[in-house]
Amino acid sequence: MMTQWRDFLDAHGARFDDLGQARFPEHPAGEACRLFALTQFDVLLARGEDAADFLQGQLTNDVRELSAEHTQLTALCTQKGRVLACGRLIALDEIRALLLPAERIETTLAHLRRYVLRSRVRLEAAGDQLVVLGLAGTEAPTLLERLELAVPAHANGLARRDGVAVVALPDTTPRYLLLAELERARGLWEALAAHATPSDGAIWRRLDIRAGLPSVHAGTAEAFIPQMLNLQLIDGVSFNKGCYTGQEVVARMHHLGKLKRRMYRATLTLEPAEAPAPQPGDVLLAAASSSGQASGRVVDAAPHGAGRYELLVVLEIAIAEHGEARLGEHGPVLKVQPLPYALEPAA
Repeated sequence: MMTQWRDFLDAHGARFDDLGQARFPEHPAGEACRLFALTQFDVLLARGEDAADFLQGQLTNDVRELSAEHTQLTALCTQKGRVLACGRLIALDEIRALLLPAERIETTLAHLRRYVLRSRVRLEAAGDQLVVLGLAGTEAPTLLERLELAVPAHANGLARRDGVAVVALPDTTPRYLLLAELERARGLWEALAAHATPSDGAIWRRLDIRAGLPSVHAGTAEAFIPQMLNLQLIDGVSFNKGCYTGQEVVARMHHLGKLKRRMYRATLTLEPAEAPAPQPGDVLLAAASSSGQASGRVVDAAPHGAGRYELLVVLEIAIAEHGEARLGEHGPVLKVQPLPYALEPAA
C-alpha cells in the first residue's frame, strides 16, 4: 500500500489490520451508502503493443471482449488448470488493469513474467499509481450522479469521467469499484465521505461473499480449478476463446468431466466467540466422517458479529446437498446458504 494514501486515510480516521484492510468504526446509518478504502487490493498493469494478446494467452476469459464499457472477471491458471489468481480485468485505454488481492500481486507478476519472452508487454504493480475505492448501497448511484461521475448502465460495466473509472459489480444492491490516481482519489474520498459512511474493509469482503464472487488467497492458490469456483456461472471463463495456459484441463472438465466439488455460500458460529477465525484454505470435513479426509476448503471468510462468519467454501456436492460439513475436526457445522445465481444441476 502506498505510504501517502495510507497517511491520508489515517488522518481521516482509518486503522489497518494484519490483512492491510482499512478499518473504520461500524455505523448502522451507513447501510444506505457505504464508502470503502479498498487497501486490501492492488492492480497489476499490463502495458505495451502486445498487452492484450499476451493476456489472451494466459487468462480464462476472452480479453478481446473487454471494451470501454465492459469489464470481466477472470482467472490465471497453472498448466494443470489450477487457479493461481482470480480478479477483475479492466481496459484503461491501452492499459489492461487486473484488480487482485494485494497479497497475490508479486506472485502473479513473477508467474506471468515467465511467459513474456519476446512479447512487447511490460508488467508491473500499480502501487502508487492507482487507488481503489468501493461504494455500496441503495443511494450509491444517486451519489455518483450528484458528484457528476459516470454510472455504468449494467453489471460488469465500465464508465469513465473526470479522472475516475467506475465499475458496476454484479450484486443485488448497487455496488461499484472506483479507480483513480492518488491526487484525484484524495478529493474524491472527501467528496464521497460527505454523503457516504466510511466503512470497514471486512464489510466489503462480506459483500463479495454474499454476491458469490470468489477471491484466491495464498492459502488457496492452486487448490481449485475454475469450475470449482463457479467461474463458468458468473462469466469468468470463455470456452470459445482458444488456447491459454491450463485451457486443456479446464475445457476437458467442461466437455467431458464430472464436477464433484463446487463453491457454496455458508455461515457458521464459533463457540467460544474468541476461537480462531476461519481462514482461506482451512479444511472442511464431513460431519459424520471419521476418516479425516478433507471434503472441501474455505475460499473466503468475513466476520458478521461476535463469533459469526459468512464464508465461501468449495465443498463436495454430495456433502453440501445431502450431508453436513464442519470446520476442521472439531469445529462448528456449516449452514449452506443460497447464492444469488443458479447452480448447475449435479451430474
